[in-house]
Amino acid sequence: MGGFFGVASKRDCVDDLFFGTDYHSHLGTQRGGLAVWGRAGFQRQIHDIRNAPFRTKFTEDVGRMRGRRGIGVISDYEDQPLLIASHLGAYAIVTVGAVANRRELARRAFRGRATHFSEMSNGELNPTELVATLINQGASFAEGIRAAQEAIEGSCSMLLLTRDGIYAARDRRGRTPVILGAKEGAYAVTFETCAFPNLGYSHVRDLGPGEIVRVTEEGVAVERPPLTERKVCSFLWIYYGYPASTYEGINVEEARNRCGAKLAQRDSVVVDLVAGIPDSGVGHGLGYAVARGLPYRRPFVKYTPTWPRSFMPQDQRIRDMVAQMKLIPIREIIAGRRLLFCEDSIVRGTQLRDTIRRLRDCGAKEVHMRVACPPLMYGCPFLNFSRSRSEMDLAARKAAAEIEGRPPADMGAYLDPDSPRHIEVRERIRRRLGLDSLLYQRLEDMIEAIGAPRENLCAYCWNRCG
Repeated sequence: MGGFFGVASKRDCVDDLFFGTDYHSHLGTQRGGLAVWGRAGFQRQIHDIRNAPFRTKFTEDVGRMRGRRGIGVISDYEDQPLLIASHLGAYAIVTVGAVANRRELARRAFRGRATHFSEMSNGELNPTELVATLINQGASFAEGIRAAQEAIEGSCSMLLLTRDGIYAARDRRGRTPVILGAKEGAYAVTFETCAFPNLGYSHVRDLGPGEIVRVTEEGVAVERPPLTERKVCSFLWIYYGYPASTYEGINVEEARNRCGAKLAQRDSVVVDLVAGIPDSGVGHGLGYAVARGLPYRRPFVKYTPTWPRSFMPQDQRIRDMVAQMKLIPIREIIAGRRLLFCEDSIVRGTQLRDTIRRLRDCGAKEVHMRVACPPLMYGCPFLNFSRSRSEMDLAARKAAAEIEGRPPADMGAYLDPDSPRHIEVRERIRRRLGLDSLLYQRLEDMIEAIGAPRENLCAYCWNRCG
């Protein structure tokens, strides 16, 4: 994934830009970048943040940067922001999303005006540079952004820092958030609203799908009105959104509490305490515990000062090592007790299996798991929030392949939570993880817990309706 923050101010914006961008650190672990526009023109810094926090890497840069407008980004893959020279003028650009048809778009670009691409990321074209190439074919920034939005398959939200202001554009299906904030003398645009309160910004509104605005220190001008179709990623509320953030008027922590309560309404297992797998499982676990009147405890605590989120690295060995190192068990709470854990999702299940083994080693009497969403059946083609190379990495897909003796051609028979195939998949995952019981959230309960209209939410990961 990734996240961005931009600010236009009547005063120097760099402090707000620095801290606003830092509030997106939970969305990425690879690269961080800042760009500002001021009297000295464009200034930009990009750093590798795999082994050090964003704040640590950029503290000295912030002391040297000056400007009244700026954009920042936390990214998992490519270097950003990019500085672009074009017939529209010089600008800096950041993007969030996944350009699924980037190879075809690159071929089209080579047949047109583009002669080369200079930015490479892990042997691949930098998608942000590709987006810039599409924009440069327009007669204006707004026209170019609109053309890029229409050409891209997958998703792409973006910020462009220009001499005329910051252009902010939301993906044409609204899969990821782009949100406006304001305070006296300044306007900001963000992925996460949790960046606003401590910097003194008030939430103004969410951009609509495909909407393009130009933000200056004087206000916000609409360059393209919003489209009607909306397919916001449901996982924003279930998993990767920050608890203090609000999207589409719905707070993440409250949605997770409702998810936990929905799980509790369909459950009667006898346990001694409830817990959440840190971090995103905590909100679900609290909702479950309150709904059933059970004590909420912390059998694991997360060591947060140094360890990043562990789902990002491609290398399974590194993922497993980080997952083990960052969670520290409390034997005094675990030993001899029947534990119920809430988790946001089960993707591969590898790390979760090791976590459950550690609970057994600490003397847990029983371990039960309740998952806030249905089994993941399909890989997401719209966003980069998982580094799984294949859908067969998904725990549910593996279980279905075991049942059929080969990778299933059609997962339709497994979608009904009351069907024998679905129940068998769940049972195989339970045994593989070493659990005493395992229950998943029903899709209709998850949608109701989020609280947005069903037609406005993407559920592709569970039923290919995206």
